[in-house]
Amino acid sequence: MDFDLLIIAGALSFLAAVLHVCIAIGGPDWYRFFGAGQAMVLMAERGSLKPTVITLGIAAVLIIWGAYAWSGAGFLPNMPFLKLALSAITAIYLIRGVGGLVAPFITNHPQIKQNSTAFWVWSSAVCLVIGVFHLMGIFVIWPTL
Repeated sequence: MDFDLLIIAGALSFLAAVLHVCIAIGGPDWYRFFGAGQAMVLMAERGSLKPTVITLGIAAVLIIWGAYAWSGAGFLPNMPFLKLALSAITAIYLIRGVGGLVAPFITNHPQIKQNSTAFWVWSSAVCLVIGVFHLMGIFVIWPTL
């Protein structure tokens, strides 16, 4: 059970990465459905590569984060700076999760308002769940790292 939490956390990161790849392949309709914001949808409709590059970049980061979680669980070989990386990944997921649940309700900043409230709530809830799995996982295995 000790390492299961990080295996789940990694699997969730990998699943999120696959979803991002599917969105990039799916194009404007997928960007729209997942609430990515009108600017991303319009760029995708115009054939711009920017949404695809951004989305695939996010997928690449999520794959690396999944690999770090699985490395921490001992499922993959030890990766460099494992403690630091797992701590940073956990912090980013938790901050994004909490911040994204709060931001659309307290600010009118264009960077926040460009995406739907539903996007912020759902994506932030997912980040928060993944972050909690990371936090519980590293808390349990920290002495063994």
